[in-house]
Amino acid sequence: MNAPPLIKSHHKMTMKPDRVTAMQLIIDQAKRELPLYDSDTFRCGTESNCIGCPKKLMELVESELSYWEHNLSRGSVPNFDDIRRFGKLCTNVKRGLVRNNIL
Repeated sequence: MNAPPLIKSHHKMTMKPDRVTAMQLIIDQAKRELPLYDSDTFRCGTESNCIGCPKKLMELVESELSYWEHNLSRGSVPNFDDIRRFGKLCTNVKRGLVRNNIL
């Protein structure tokens, strides 16, 4: 019985970014996709119809973003858990903004 031929993969190996680059990519994406500096996002609604407070969510993201920009500029390297948590925070905040019809 003949063995099946080996299948050679023609996929190129791509390098994953280092941890600093990975965090910077998340920061850049958050700046592009979230209305961080839009004054309307930082106002509380008068009708109390918010699902999660967009103002507080954006303040939290801005605070974390500023923290990581400062630490990266000082040469600090985030660990994998830091990257995961910040990415998850941004994803969840974006989801909250969509629920509130801000995005």
